[in-house]
Amino acid sequence: MDPQSVTATEEHRFPCHTCGADLRFDPDTHMLVCDHCGAREEIDSGGAPKPRELDFHMAVSGGLSSHGDLIDADQTEEFRTSTCPNCGAVLHFDDTVHATECPYCATPVVTDTGNRRQIKPQGVLPFAVTEAEAQGALKHWLGSLWFAPNALKKYARKGRRLNGVYMPYWTFDAQTQSSYSGERGTDYHESVMVNGKRQTRRRTRWRHVSGQVRRFFDDVLVVASTALPLQYVRGLAPWDLSGLEPYLPDYLAGYTSEAYTFTLEEGFRDAQDQMARVITRDIKFDIGGDRQRIHNVDTRYSDVTYKHILLPVWFAAYKFRGKTYRFVVNGRTGQVQGERPYSAWKIAFAVVLGLIAAGVVGYFYALQNQGGY
Repeated sequence: MDPQSVTATEEHRFPCHTCGADLRFDPDTHMLVCDHCGAREEIDSGGAPKPRELDFHMAVSGGLSSHGDLIDADQTEEFRTSTCPNCGAVLHFDDTVHATECPYCATPVVTDTGNRRQIKPQGVLPFAVTEAEAQGALKHWLGSLWFAPNALKKYARKGRRLNGVYMPYWTFDAQTQSSYSGERGTDYHESVMVNGKRQTRRRTRWRHVSGQVRRFFDDVLVVASTALPLQYVRGLAPWDLSGLEPYLPDYLAGYTSEAYTFTLEEGFRDAQDQMARVITRDIKFDIGGDRQRIHNVDTRYSDVTYKHILLPVWFAAYKFRGKTYRFVVNGRTGQVQGERPYSAWKIAFAVVLGLIAAGVVGYFYALQNQGGY
């Protein structure tokens, strides 16, 4: 069979050799397990290539389009996808799934009929936190929220099912050389008269400087999805990418994976923003002195490479008074991030208690002052 004609359904289904039911990847055993009959199968990754860096400029200049327009059988893969009409997530499905809920926002999703060809992931960070462990972390986090509605506490106690999703990311490596111009400030003190009184004031003496700084950036991480608010994505960090495995569909068995919606070019612009913040710190250190001013920076990038990788996240979506709240758990560390509603009556009750406490303190303070005369 032509490798370019292989569909995601053919590659991503794993029937149990014993009973025929679908297998899933188990974070505890690092094996494929059958929930129906209990059978287990080893994951053979011996022939899979290790995650490798790909040339960024070759990809965007025609060797391989970030949209997969120029198809390369080794670096692209075809997926059956569906787009959530609410949050825009592009999800992978096999032919056995025709309708489901979006794991990001709980919106009903009906699968599309077309396939989507994209850059194939080079690596995957398999789930290490089980669903039960993620539920425990989420329950602890929800239970610790002040001013949360009782309905939310009830949700935490029920231990609802979580959705395991592999989120798409880009990583970038680059060698940078930055030329800069600016000023170095050296502080000194002088004595001045203010309203007839002598005071010491700090002054700064500025001197023009210029120079160069160099830095190699390794695995600058950029989320390739816009389905989840950025503050929650950042809150899931850090990710230990040393645990990356070669990309094998076996690790995705039993989970949902999302296709990237943030293109390779857009991802590199985000990576450049991250690099620029580090370069700014490097320049300030290079300028030295007590204070620094940076007037101009010209950065050149060379040896730019990228990887497309998948990282594991547990999701739960909770609807409260018509609004969807999302909770996410890092599938490697158990770190929890999320949105939460507030209980108006609990806040009002706390305000009343605060006013009462302030009144009691004021009353006793007044009595003490009266006793002093």
